[in-house]
Amino acid sequence: MKVYFRLLSFAKPIEKFAIPYIIATLLSVLFNTFNFTLLVPLLDTLFTQTDQIEQKSGMVDKAASSFDFLGRFNDYIDYSIRANGKSETLTIVCIVILGSVLLSNLFRYLSQRFMEDLRVHTLLNLRKTVYNNVMDLHIGYFNNERKGDIISKVASDVQVVQFTVTNTLQVVFKEPLQLIFYVGVLLSISVKLTLFALLVIPISGFIISKIVKRLKQQATAAHESFAKMISFLDESLSGIKIVKAFNATERTKQKFQAENEHYSNINRKMVRRQQLASPVSQSLGILIVVIIVLYGGNLVISGSNEFSPSEFILYIAIFSQVMQPIKALSDSFSAIHTGIAAGERVLDLIDTKPALEDKPDAVDFPTFTNALRFQDVNFFYGEKQVLKNINLSIEKGKTLALVGPSGGGKSTLMDLIPRFIDPTNGSIKLDGVDLRDGKVETLRRQMGTVNQDSFLFNDSIFNNIAFGKPDASVEEVENAARIANAHEFILNTESGYQTFVGDRGNRLSGGQRQRICIARAVLANPPIMLLDEATSALDTESEKLVQEALNNLMKNRTSIVIAHRLSTIQHADTIVVIERGEIIEQGNHLDLMSRNGLYKRLINMQTFDE
Repeated sequence: MKVYFRLLSFAKPIEKFAIPYIIATLLSVLFNTFNFTLLVPLLDTLFTQTDQIEQKSGMVDKAASSFDFLGRFNDYIDYSIRANGKSETLTIVCIVILGSVLLSNLFRYLSQRFMEDLRVHTLLNLRKTVYNNVMDLHIGYFNNERKGDIISKVASDVQVVQFTVTNTLQVVFKEPLQLIFYVGVLLSISVKLTLFALLVIPISGFIISKIVKRLKQQATAAHESFAKMISFLDESLSGIKIVKAFNATERTKQKFQAENEHYSNINRKMVRRQQLASPVSQSLGILIVVIIVLYGGNLVISGSNEFSPSEFILYIAIFSQVMQPIKALSDSFSAIHTGIAAGERVLDLIDTKPALEDKPDAVDFPTFTNALRFQDVNFFYGEKQVLKNINLSIEKGKTLALVGPSGGGKSTLMDLIPRFIDPTNGSIKLDGVDLRDGKVETLRRQMGTVNQDSFLFNDSIFNNIAFGKPDASVEEVENAARIANAHEFILNTESGYQTFVGDRGNRLSGGQRQRICIARAVLANPPIMLLDEATSALDTESEKLVQEALNNLMKNRTSIVIAHRLSTIQHADTIVVIERGEIIEQGNHLDLMSRNGLYKRLINMQTFDE
């Protein structure tokens, strides 16, 4: 229940929806019950003889004393039959029935409308909270989690939670209220018979609780299986060329189908258990109805004064409806397990806190004016040390290149600068301010990034370039594109700057995507540029265009570059050679070539493609 009430907190302010819902539901239940009680005056009007009405008027007014409103209305009908005749009385009864049914349906519609507003409001808040928390998480979290699992929680699980929670809230209020009204009418007709008949409720509840006992466990397994399918689908679509190139289409289909069958089997077992609850409760109800008909029918036949024939028919009709709220409650009880299982997965994502957060007293970083310094920086991934005693000073306006064998720690060192990760010990200072003492937002505002993986959003070229500066003018975007050597090819596309680039920019070539990424960085105009192997995946012609764009980008900026190509870093002010997490050489190109160290060996081995 703790999980349920926490999920319900996303419905706040709940009173905005709950109060009108309660009022509408109360009136709907009242008129719905009244609709059934009108059976008595209708039957009396149609089938009771006038002399029986007169005899009835002389008897003790049992109905008026036990169920006042119904009793008084029946007295009025008896009076109308005697005074106005059956035809006019039948007209009155039909008008009352029509009015009561219309009001019942009107208030039922209003109650459902208010509940739907609550459902949408809850979904809006829950999905917003989940997405916002996901976007606030640190980069390392996404390296350890399946993307499909996160997507499943944000999309599918949230949907299950909001429907289950609000539907349960609706059932828990409306159905017991309707049950109370029905039982009130039953008690007014026969207390003894009603107490006997209501034995079905605890018996039904006990049996249903046994049936749905394992639903939560099965629901959790179903959500996890669905998340695996989403992950596999995402991987298959992202790597579709590799799948087809290695003739792995059939193997991929079989792997997906295996998980699909597993998910379907779990759902089949869940649904079977859920569907079993309703027939069980309904069968028990019919059993009790049969017993009531036998017992009560014999009383009517024998001429007992316990109740009249019309009241007995009303009793049967009402009791048959008693099973509807019981059935709805049992269905809700079984469904809540699915919602709670999905809710625990969603709350687990909400409760995940980012490993990197601003300190309460974090300061804004001023505009970069001096130097970025690494002081005795070490970094561990678990127990493995990736960086060892890194000491660097990067002066404003200078270019620093990071080179070395793959896996040496270059990308890890680069990730420390925008605080995607924090050093295990040591410090990194921007103009004397430790990165951990400032606000991440103002730190990253001073940095532009161009990665080897030139990621573009499925949007227009214009919006991709203006991503870091949404209010940029057309002229600013075009100037940035010219600096990035992208303006000419953009004009030759289908719709110019309004051309959509497709999913991850797949409608453009690698060189075109990379130049748009450079234009995006140019437009943001940061004082510090981080370039991670920005030309390593390009052909010679594209590399030349991109390299010219990078040279334009790095003018009058502080640049930290990771590269495997000599053309990218030979003109750097400082080249830092990193091997196994340690700086083993440092200097400019000519200095390092003269030392006959690792840098020269890498050049001679043609690790760099000139």
